[in-house]
Amino acid sequence: MKPLTATSLSIAIFGAIATWLALSPLSGFVLIWAIFIAWAAFAALGADNGAFKSTVICGVFGVVVGWVGAYLFLALPFADALGVPLWAAIVVAVTAFIVVFAANIAVLGAVPASVLAYAATFAYLLQTEGKMSLTTLQTVSFDNPLLIISLSVVLGAVFGKLSTTAASRVSVS
Repeated sequence: MKPLTATSLSIAIFGAIATWLALSPLSGFVLIWAIFIAWAAFAALGADNGAFKSTVICGVFGVVVGWVGAYLFLALPFADALGVPLWAAIVVAVTAFIVVFAANIAVLGAVPASVLAYAATFAYLLQTEGKMSLTTLQTVSFDNPLLIISLSVVLGAVFGKLSTTAASRVSVS
Protein backbone atom coordinates (compact mmCIF):
# COMPACT_ATOMS: atom_id res chain seq x y z
CA MET A 1 0.00 0.00 0.00
CA LYS A 2 1.32 3.47 -0.84
CA PRO A 3 2.38 5.55 2.21
CA LEU A 4 -0.26 8.25 1.66
CA THR A 5 -3.00 5.63 1.36
CA ALA A 6 -1.76 3.86 4.51
CA THR A 7 -1.62 7.15 6.40
CA SER A 8 -5.07 8.17 5.20
CA LEU A 9 -6.54 4.83 6.21
CA SER A 10 -4.88 4.77 9.63
CA ILE A 11 -6.00 8.34 10.40
CA ALA A 12 -9.53 7.48 9.28
CA ILE A 13 -9.67 4.41 11.51
CA PHE A 14 -8.03 5.98 14.56
CA GLY A 15 -9.95 9.22 14.00
CA ALA A 16 -13.20 7.26 14.11
CA ILE A 17 -12.10 5.52 17.33
CA ALA A 18 -11.04 8.82 18.91
CA THR A 19 -14.35 10.41 17.93
CA TRP A 20 -16.36 7.54 19.36
CA LEU A 21 -14.37 7.68 22.60
CA ALA A 22 -14.71 11.47 22.90
CA LEU A 23 -18.46 11.36 22.25
CA SER A 24 -19.27 8.25 24.25
CA PRO A 25 -17.30 6.75 27.16
CA LEU A 26 -14.94 9.74 27.53
CA SER A 27 -17.56 12.43 26.91
CA GLY A 28 -16.97 15.24 29.36
CA PHE A 29 -13.36 14.18 29.91
CA VAL A 30 -11.86 14.98 26.48
CA LEU A 31 -12.74 17.14 23.50
CA ILE A 32 -12.42 15.68 20.01
CA TRP A 33 -11.32 18.98 18.46
CA ALA A 34 -8.52 19.32 21.03
CA ILE A 35 -7.45 15.73 20.36
CA PHE A 36 -7.16 16.51 16.64
CA ILE A 37 -5.25 19.74 17.35
CA ALA A 38 -2.65 17.80 19.35
CA TRP A 39 -2.61 15.05 16.71
CA ALA A 40 -1.79 17.70 14.10
CA ALA A 41 0.97 19.10 16.35
CA PHE A 42 2.43 15.59 16.62
CA ALA A 43 2.44 15.29 12.82
CA ALA A 44 3.91 18.77 12.35
CA LEU A 45 6.71 17.97 14.78
CA GLY A 46 7.82 14.92 12.78
CA ALA A 47 5.47 12.12 13.91
CA ASP A 48 8.19 10.22 15.76
CA ASN A 49 9.03 9.43 19.39
CA GLY A 50 10.53 12.89 19.89
CA ALA A 51 7.37 14.46 18.48
CA PHE A 52 5.29 12.40 20.89
CA LYS A 53 7.30 13.59 23.87
CA SER A 54 7.31 17.19 22.66
CA THR A 55 3.58 17.20 21.92
CA VAL A 56 2.74 16.01 25.42
CA ILE A 57 5.22 18.17 27.34
CA CYS A 58 4.82 21.34 25.28
CA GLY A 59 1.10 20.84 24.83
CA VAL A 60 0.50 20.59 28.57
CA PHE A 61 2.85 23.57 29.06
CA GLY A 62 0.73 25.58 26.62
CA VAL A 63 -2.41 24.64 28.55
CA VAL A 64 -0.82 25.71 31.83
CA VAL A 65 0.28 29.08 30.44
CA GLY A 66 -3.16 29.61 28.91
CA TRP A 67 -4.76 28.74 32.25
CA VAL A 68 -2.46 31.20 34.05
CA GLY A 69 -3.34 33.89 31.52
CA ALA A 70 -7.07 33.32 31.96
CA TYR A 71 -6.66 33.31 35.73
CA LEU A 72 -4.72 36.60 35.71
CA PHE A 73 -7.25 38.16 33.37
CA LEU A 74 -10.15 37.24 35.65
CA ALA A 75 -8.50 37.62 39.08
CA LEU A 76 -6.69 40.93 38.69
CA PRO A 77 -8.88 44.03 38.71
CA PHE A 78 -7.41 45.77 35.66
CA ALA A 79 -10.33 45.12 33.28
CA ASP A 80 -12.35 47.87 34.94
CA ALA A 81 -9.52 50.42 34.77
CA LEU A 82 -8.14 49.55 31.32
CA GLY A 83 -11.19 48.08 29.65
CA VAL A 84 -11.63 44.42 28.78
CA PRO A 85 -10.03 44.55 25.30
CA LEU A 86 -6.84 46.30 26.46
CA TRP A 87 -6.46 44.14 29.58
CA ALA A 88 -7.03 40.98 27.51
CA ALA A 89 -4.45 42.16 24.96
CA ILE A 90 -1.87 42.77 27.70
CA VAL A 91 -2.46 39.35 29.26
CA VAL A 92 -2.17 37.65 25.87
CA ALA A 93 0.99 39.62 25.02
CA VAL A 94 2.69 38.53 28.24
CA THR A 95 1.57 34.90 28.18
CA ALA A 96 2.14 34.40 24.44
CA PHE A 97 5.65 35.76 24.89
CA ILE A 98 6.23 33.24 27.69
CA VAL A 99 4.91 30.35 25.58
CA VAL A 100 7.33 31.10 22.75
CA PHE A 101 10.30 32.36 24.78
CA ALA A 102 10.21 29.18 26.86
CA ALA A 103 11.55 27.40 23.76
CA ASN A 104 14.96 28.52 25.03
CA ILE A 105 14.57 25.58 27.40
CA ALA A 106 15.17 22.51 25.24
CA VAL A 107 12.29 20.44 26.62
CA LEU A 108 9.88 23.30 25.80
CA GLY A 109 11.28 23.82 22.32
CA ALA A 110 8.29 22.55 20.33
CA VAL A 111 6.60 25.93 19.89
CA PRO A 112 3.80 24.62 17.61
CA ALA A 113 2.55 22.21 20.29
CA SER A 114 2.76 24.88 23.01
CA VAL A 115 0.97 27.53 20.95
CA LEU A 116 -1.73 25.17 19.68
CA ALA A 117 -2.54 23.96 23.20
CA TYR A 118 -2.45 27.54 24.52
CA ALA A 119 -4.95 28.50 21.82
CA ALA A 120 -7.09 25.43 22.53
CA THR A 121 -7.27 26.47 26.19
CA PHE A 122 -8.66 29.88 25.28
CA ALA A 123 -10.93 28.38 22.63
CA TYR A 124 -12.46 26.13 25.25
CA LEU A 125 -12.82 28.93 27.81
CA LEU A 126 -14.18 31.54 25.43
CA GLN A 127 -16.35 29.40 23.17
CA THR A 128 -17.95 27.13 25.76
CA GLU A 129 -20.72 28.97 27.54
CA GLY A 130 -19.96 29.75 31.16
CA LYS A 131 -16.42 28.37 31.21
CA MET A 132 -14.49 31.67 31.31
CA SER A 133 -14.80 32.05 35.07
CA LEU A 134 -12.68 31.80 38.17
CA THR A 135 -14.99 29.02 39.34
CA THR A 136 -14.10 26.94 36.28
CA LEU A 137 -10.40 27.66 36.67
CA GLN A 138 -10.38 26.80 40.38
CA THR A 139 -12.47 23.65 40.30
CA VAL A 140 -10.94 20.21 40.40
CA SER A 141 -13.11 18.77 37.65
CA PHE A 142 -13.04 18.20 33.93
CA ASP A 143 -14.65 21.62 33.44
CA ASN A 144 -11.18 23.00 34.19
CA PRO A 145 -9.03 23.31 31.05
CA LEU A 146 -6.01 22.09 33.01
CA LEU A 147 -7.69 18.70 33.02
CA ILE A 148 -9.90 18.46 29.92
CA ILE A 149 -7.51 20.13 27.46
CA SER A 150 -4.40 18.47 28.92
CA LEU A 151 -5.97 15.01 28.71
CA SER A 152 -7.13 15.78 25.18
CA VAL A 153 -3.57 16.80 24.25
CA VAL A 154 -2.15 13.57 25.64
CA LEU A 155 -4.76 11.50 23.78
CA GLY A 156 -4.06 13.44 20.59
CA ALA A 157 -0.39 12.50 20.86
CA VAL A 158 -1.32 8.87 21.56
CA PHE A 159 -3.62 8.69 18.54
CA GLY A 160 -0.98 10.39 16.42
CA LYS A 161 1.56 7.77 17.47
CA LEU A 162 -0.89 4.90 16.93
CA SER A 163 -1.88 6.09 13.46
CA THR A 164 1.75 6.65 12.42
CA THR A 165 2.82 3.24 13.70
CA ALA A 166 -0.07 1.50 11.95
CA ALA A 167 0.55 3.35 8.68
CA SER A 168 4.25 2.49 8.70
CA ARG A 169 3.49 -1.21 9.16
CA VAL A 170 1.25 -1.49 6.11
CA SER A 171 2.89 0.92 3.68
CA VAL A 172 5.41 0.11 0.98
CA SER A 173 6.86 2.60 -1.45
